[in-house]
Amino acid sequence: MADTREESHHRAESEGGPDGDGGPGGGLPTAGGLPTLAQVLEFPSLRAGRPQVAAGSVGLTAPVRWVHVSELPTIAPMLRGGELILTTGIALPSGDASLARFIDDLADVGAAGVVVGLGPRFHDGVPQEMQAAAERRGLPLVILLRTTRFVEITEDVHRRILENRIEELQASERIHQTFNELAVEGAGPGDVLRQAARMSGLPAVLENLSHQVLAFNTAGLPAQDVLHQWEARSRSVQAATRTAYDQHSGWLVSTVGARGEDWGRLVLMSVPGVSPRLTMLIERAASTLALGRLVARDQETLALHTHRTLLSGLLSPQQTSAEIALEARAIGVPLDGRRLLPMVLRTRETLPDNAFDRQSVLRTTAQVATDAVRELGLLALVGPVEETVIGVLVSLGPREDPTATVERLAARVHQGGSENRYITAVGDCVSSVSEVRRALLSTLQVADAATRLPDRRLYYRLPDLRLRGLLQLLRDDARLQTFAERELRPLLVYDEKHGTSLVPLLRAYLESGRNKTAAAEAAHVSRAWMYESLTRIGRILDVDLDSEDVCVSLEVALMALDAIRD
Repeated sequence: MADTREESHHRAESEGGPDGDGGPGGGLPTAGGLPTLAQVLEFPSLRAGRPQVAAGSVGLTAPVRWVHVSELPTIAPMLRGGELILTTGIALPSGDASLARFIDDLADVGAAGVVVGLGPRFHDGVPQEMQAAAERRGLPLVILLRTTRFVEITEDVHRRILENRIEELQASERIHQTFNELAVEGAGPGDVLRQAARMSGLPAVLENLSHQVLAFNTAGLPAQDVLHQWEARSRSVQAATRTAYDQHSGWLVSTVGARGEDWGRLVLMSVPGVSPRLTMLIERAASTLALGRLVARDQETLALHTHRTLLSGLLSPQQTSAEIALEARAIGVPLDGRRLLPMVLRTRETLPDNAFDRQSVLRTTAQVATDAVRELGLLALVGPVEETVIGVLVSLGPREDPTATVERLAARVHQGGSENRYITAVGDCVSSVSEVRRALLSTLQVADAATRLPDRRLYYRLPDLRLRGLLQLLRDDARLQTFAERELRPLLVYDEKHGTSLVPLLRAYLESGRNKTAAAEAAHVSRAWMYESLTRIGRILDVDLDSEDVCVSLEVALMALDAIRD
């Protein structure tokens, strides 16, 4: 998140937001850089005429696109909307109904208002019927109590409109240039939000789709004021379009995402009214955030693919060590003349059946390992080595302690992936690329065996596994497979044929130290059922389950079966 202690400094640099006068309120022009009629009435040329709003004051916020001087009663068809009409009324019809129709016609085409100079036609004020029509239609009807040159008004207003449009173009250019530079520089969310807050003078908040804050910049306000009950407030602001303004909350929100994958919302708070400039700013900021995440993800995906290829080469006997070392050095991970520490990371979670979801789990595991390596400043290859296993080959310098490195890296993995979510296995540190294959394969076997251990360690090495580790190393040996089959085959066949679960009951009995009561509790069956089942197991296997030698042999056979099935 952005450091809120910097907010006042950045706000001071902003020159008052994108409009140069203190943010999006403060007398700013409206859509397209156009001044409102209320602002136009404050211009010196109009103030000199002592303007007085006779009716239709609700329309004073309308933007003034241009000024026309006309005495024609049929000027309406020649207008496009947004024009301010200056007239003395000398040629207007005399009937009340005709004067009301004149006002209605201007309102129909969207005129910004009518300014009537008192004098030749109207001496003390405009007719009541005109005022009533203007009030009814919400069209501002302004009278000038003092004689004023219309040409000075038109020159003044037109100059301001053109100046505002030039400012609008310049502001647009600044916005585009600023966020283009941020995108090219690969700026993070904190930098993007800092610029959005600086250029708007408003608090900026980035949230995910669950309305949790990812980053924020308060624009100098207390963080508590900005973030108080954020989730509840954010959920109440619904947007029907990608960028929308919520008048009730004063929030301008824009969806953040790319390639059809939306992942968050950018919010500008305390917006008094939507304007094209603020809309452009928030959309450019949202695009920069989306592009930054997309580029970062693509870079990580490319790096992951490159590291996967090198690790696969290390496990394959077809590729030479020299070729792999050369390619690894080219991507910044030297292997020659270094001590190489193999590690693997796998999730403890039950993997989904869907291949896409399994890949998602793999990417998450890879990200945890990559983040840990990066934060500790290690040189390492990180990538998938099996469908659900991430391999890490750490390249250690002469002064780096392997044991300390393992401790720090394993601790960081568990911190980033939540405690006990991952199994971390560590192999022997080797001194040449040619030895990595053996060490890495051994580490994979340690990770496989560790999945069945009841204890939860920070990391596992082969000696930690004891008998299970030995069986894991020997799982491809035909003699071990023959032993497991000879010891357990009758019981496996019986379970398969009759749909029973005697093998798990035998496992529970052996793991509980041949305590039948404890075994029944562990297997969630009655003691009577456990007694009866053990009698049946002994009969099927033709063994005495009270014999210690028999039980040791069967327990080793079950461990071997686990290793073989892994």
